[in-house]
Amino acid sequence: MTEEYAAQVLGRPVPKDRVDVLLDAVPARDRETRPEALARAERQRRRWATQVVVIDELARRACAQRSPRGAGNCATSHDGAAPEKRPTTALPTERDVADLGSIVAVALAHSPAARTLLEQLERDQQIPEEAAYDYYDRNRDRFLTPAELTRGADPFHETSDLLPYAQVREGILLELRRAAGRRAFFDWLDRARADVVYAPGYEHPGDPSHPDHEHRH
Repeated sequence: MTEEYAAQVLGRPVPKDRVDVLLDAVPARDRETRPEALARAERQRRRWATQVVVIDELARRACAQRSPRGAGNCATSHDGAAPEKRPTTALPTERDVADLGSIVAVALAHSPAARTLLEQLERDQQIPEEAAYDYYDRNRDRFLTPAELTRGADPFHETSDLLPYAQVREGILLELRRAAGRRAFFDWLDRARADVVYAPGYEHPGDPSHPDHEHRH
């Protein structure tokens, strides 16, 4: 690992010290005691942290491309800095990790750019009215009136009382917009990662080209 960078994005280096800052901010999850196992866990933790830093870098660039104002809202205090040393939002919940994967969930917790980009992508989503009503119709169990819930009614029985569609419409649109925004975020990330070249020792934790590789969520 003689390079001074952890990765390159479109030929521009991402310094190793940005990875080191994140490693200092996030406690080690593994509690290995054997020296060889501890060394392997630390190598993988460095690769994991590199992914978080790279997502932050990619998100900054995406914000800058979307609008100068968006770039200002995304960026940290100076160009090339590490993601926030402490998250401004809560650390990822178990549901976040399950839905997003641990790397993306932590990137969103630590990177203002990634959060802003995700919010922008969510706002971009246009949900057709028929899609919202179809969701309402297919998920009747979520919209039973309190009285029906109390008596344990069958939500798919024609006589069951549901909350009016007009009353729950905005919540449905918000939920569908959020889901579509997350899909758009992952689509963007898959494309953006094609422009990343990693230094030896900083590859993706699941990259089969290195002996420590693993794939877990």
